[in-house]
Amino acid sequence: MTDWQNQYATGQTPWDRGAPAPALLNYLATHPVTGRVLVPGCGTGQDVKALAQAGAAEVTGLDLAPLAVERAQQFLADTPHTQVLLGDLFTVCHTPSLAGQFDLVWEHTCYCAIPPGRREDYVSAVAAALKPGGHLLGVFFLNPWDELEDQTQGPPFGTGLDELRQMMETRFRLVEAWHPDVAYPGREGKEWCGLFEKKD
Repeated sequence: MTDWQNQYATGQTPWDRGAPAPALLNYLATHPVTGRVLVPGCGTGQDVKALAQAGAAEVTGLDLAPLAVERAQQFLADTPHTQVLLGDLFTVCHTPSLAGQFDLVWEHTCYCAIPPGRREDYVSAVAAALKPGGHLLGVFFLNPWDELEDQTQGPPFGTGLDELRQMMETRFRLVEAWHPDVAYPGREGKEWCGLFEKKD
């Protein structure tokens, strides 16, 4: 399992681009966000801030690296209606403080960071955090590798589109899917966006 705290302590954080996910900003430009939002694996809080500024009633970031949480809290200190919690989404999303509390979960680089064997646990945790009829919105990293890299190693771990849809359909219904028009440099053509609704 990756030592995320050490990654932050040693500055080995290539996933942190210092700006919100371009696909998220594109979505927010045309889709209002309301209610309570959870951002698992929030890192330093860039996406948390973008969602709060887009009108969400409250945005909660969650990360298991204390340094990430500390930096996110500092970054968001002047951003109203935000909080960042330290915890493991596999467990805390099932606790009374988070279970069934959110209207939307925003996914960005969390799904690809966890070992593939725990993806069912991810889906279960995200569904647990959502209210009935809540939504999961995400930009998923399908193919994170460069041409000569070992594709069996990670994180990030890639996923096939059929595999991703099958994994999600155990707890969610696909509402809308699209390939983003914009991405961080180097990720063009490697991402897929999906909006899912939690099943009853």
